[in-house]
Amino acid sequence: MRLVTYRRSIEAEARLGVLVDDLVIDVATLGERAGSPLPSRMLDFIKLGPVAVSELGFLLKEAGGRWPVNGALPLAGVILLAPIPRPDKNVFGIGLNYIDHVAESAAALDTAPDLPKQPVIFSKPPTSVIAPGEPIVHRADITQQLDWEVELAAIIGTTAQRVTRENALSHVFGYTVLIDMSARDCRRAGQWIYSKGQDSYCPMGPCIVTADEIPDPQTLDLWLTVNGVEKQRNNTSHMLFKVDELIADISQGITLEPGDIIATGTPEGVGAGRNPQEWVWPGDVIEAEATGIGKLRHPVVAG
Repeated sequence: MRLVTYRRSIEAEARLGVLVDDLVIDVATLGERAGSPLPSRMLDFIKLGPVAVSELGFLLKEAGGRWPVNGALPLAGVILLAPIPRPDKNVFGIGLNYIDHVAESAAALDTAPDLPKQPVIFSKPPTSVIAPGEPIVHRADITQQLDWEVELAAIIGTTAQRVTRENALSHVFGYTVLIDMSARDCRRAGQWIYSKGQDSYCPMGPCIVTADEIPDPQTLDLWLTVNGVEKQRNNTSHMLFKVDELIADISQGITLEPGDIIATGTPEGVGAGRNPQEWVWPGDVIEAEATGIGKLRHPVVAG
């Protein structure tokens, strides 16, 4: 299933929808018609656990294309938000998780040239998350080195505490696309959160594809363009630490809860690693995509 958070209009409340072809089916409305209450918010739906996905799948099959009155809207006519507009916790970011990105970062950003022996973890606050299509804000008074990173993000579905790699993927609810915007000149004493956590630096979406449709997250192509020119293209099979390893590692010391988000790292091709280096500026447009999940498109604006 492909789940979205949407508004019918700018003034309307944010609601949970499921994509069926070019329609957004309102999940709560579908459940009400069948006498099977389902939440109207993505986080509440995730927190119900696997039973919610099973029940929604059953209701979609039973409906057979006969949708509730006012419960099916054309996708082109709604406003998509980030699938989880306001995460409960900081997004977990993973740095230096592709071999060639380790090399380009060492050359351009003075990070260590050796491959990490453990995942490199940072975070992005909930206030950095923006919806598909929303502008990425370039603050010229703060940065002259705004950079791009396309990533696969894993959404946790059930509590994971000290889990093994073997059962780690059973805790995943689904996957989405994330752009880890980074102000390279805002790193402070080796710390990345101010560089990567500023407002609008976490575009996410356009949907969450449930884990049953992506049984192996290490088979997905990722790519990113700036003004239509391809800058990054790689496959998640080339991660140093795979999704199951990341979940197992983090959960040894930090309990992962339903709705938590792990951005799994970016491949080579970032602006800092180019010769000469490239940065994005107001007027630029960034697009990022992952196989079977969808595309993000964001203008860069002055702020």
